[in-house]
Amino acid sequence: MSTPPPPAPTRTRRPRVRRGDDRGAVAVEFALVMPLLLVLLFGVIGYGYMLSFRQGISQAAAEGARTAAVLSPSDPAVAGKTRDAVNGALGSYGVTCASNGALMKGASPAGTCTISARRPCSNAATSQCVEVSLAYTYRDDPLLPSFPGLGVVLPEQLAYSTEAQVN
Repeated sequence: MSTPPPPAPTRTRRPRVRRGDDRGAVAVEFALVMPLLLVLLFGVIGYGYMLSFRQGISQAAAEGARTAAVLSPSDPAVAGKTRDAVNGALGSYGVTCASNGALMKGASPAGTCTISARRPCSNAATSQCVEVSLAYTYRDDPLLPSFPGLGVVLPEQLAYSTEAQVN
């Protein structure tokens, strides 16, 4: 006698879920979350670029001071060569140090660029030093278009000063 085969497994059907009730929910959620994500994205980009420019200003002041420190004081082009060193460091940002002592963003003034003559050092009066000071009004002249509301977190001014001892 043979045993009957086991019954075939029966498939149970899942009840169909009505999807008509939640139509458009994803679009509404996206519309609510997207502005926040855009503010975060543009905030990170804008603040990161400002920090990059701040580093560029410190590098430019250091390059200018080093250049002025190694040139002979009798060289009539000390100020011009120092400005060239500053401009070389800031060139990628579209900012230049003009001969009138202004930091220029394109054709408009956006700060100050001061190159001091040789003078006693602040930490050793017997040594001679040169100083390069740069100040840029970042809030008034941002390098990137500002996203509404993000101007409050950016600094009003970026300033850096470097003193280099003449050997």
